[in-house]
Amino acid sequence: MEKYLEIGKIVNTHGFRGDVKAQSWTDSPEVLAKIKYIYLKNKNEYQQIKVQKGSVHKGMVLLKLEGIDDFDSANALRETTIYADRKDIPKAKDSFFIVDLIGLDVIDVDSGRVYGKIKDVMQYGIHDIYTVETEKGEVLIPAVSEFVKKISLEEGIFIKAIEGMFDEV
Repeated sequence: MEKYLEIGKIVNTHGFRGDVKAQSWTDSPEVLAKIKYIYLKNKNEYQQIKVQKGSVHKGMVLLKLEGIDDFDSANALRETTIYADRKDIPKAKDSFFIVDLIGLDVIDVDSGRVYGKIKDVMQYGIHDIYTVETEKGEVLIPAVSEFVKKISLEEGIFIKAIEGMFDEV
């Protein structure tokens, strides 16, 4: 499993004292605003930067980063992807990081038939949608208890398919 996960992107500066404005790729902007350390990736190495202050303003995250004390330093970070150590990202019990679901087998809970692999997870307000790559094409499955019966990072995602869900692809 990857140690560092993408959590957002610095999209702009905020003011003239080195603050940056970031787009959050976490469950909510508040999660990113509470992170104590972010990491910037340079080739295959990660540079740790302490977050001195984080807040949410109009759906964006404002960050004051240690060592970034002026407009030019902040502006140099524009369009930079930011990462966090997975252990520092809060998540609910029995929840998973999307990156860990990608590539898992999708298995029929009753027959053991492997339908395909998770290609993507689309996030919508009510529930997520799993994109399953099969031999014949893509199938979308709502990530709800009616269909998803068990998720195991070691075994795969066990589902209860309904008639026609995979037959017509």
